[in-house]
Amino acid sequence: MRLLWTLLFIFAPLASLAEEVVLGLSHDKVAITTSFDGSEILIFGAVKRETPIPTESPLEVVITITGPSEPVTVRRKSRLFGIWVNTDAVEVDRAPSFYAVATTAPLADVMSETEDLRHKVSIERAIRSVGAPDNIENAALFTDAVIRIRRDADLYQTLENGVALDQQTLFRAAIDMPSNLTEGDYATRIFLTRDGQVVSSYETSIAVQKVGLERWLFVLSRQQPFLYGLLSLAIAIAAGWGASTAFRLLRG
Repeated sequence: MRLLWTLLFIFAPLASLAEEVVLGLSHDKVAITTSFDGSEILIFGAVKRETPIPTESPLEVVITITGPSEPVTVRRKSRLFGIWVNTDAVEVDRAPSFYAVATTAPLADVMSETEDLRHKVSIERAIRSVGAPDNIENAALFTDAVIRIRRDADLYQTLENGVALDQQTLFRAAIDMPSNLTEGDYATRIFLTRDGQVVSSYETSIAVQKVGLERWLFVLSRQQPFLYGLLSLAIAIAAGWGASTAFRLLRG
């Protein structure tokens, strides 16, 4: 089953800005069930202006979706005495479980380095690494490894030219979400830029939660780990007994 999230944009006047966008959500919660196999987010909206469209530089749109962040310890293996062992480790202090950035043009053309650093839009800026120990060389490779692994799993996406903009007013984008979403709040940000500078932005969030049996088991494992362990043991014993009984019947 594929869920369809539609992000609808509404307008609200803001006298201090010549161009602006305000985000509204048709769905602010997403349910993860046993049949959940991914989702497609459709994002579309328009730009409200109090003045005519500026002609000196084109308008660009940047959209980001960020999953819950958590620390990640990255380890490097080395071969010692014929055995592969962990020799070095670096902690990435903040790594989103999911991150997608979609733009109307190459990111370097629509947002300056300064704005990227300020708003942490690119994938490299969205994650942060704690200072590595002095004895570790090329510590940046550990962060690169996190990005590479999660790109391969489709958890990190850079969709340059992934936002369509019509008449510098209407825009739309589609972002695919994987089936292995992490539960939590997913921040959605919209940036309007000109000459690489952000002229307007808006942020909201979507709650992603397990429901039904998955939710009950998740809560039980966190709040009553002893009972969860007993339940798991009982299920394992019942499955083993059922399998042995079935084989006995087949042999008989």
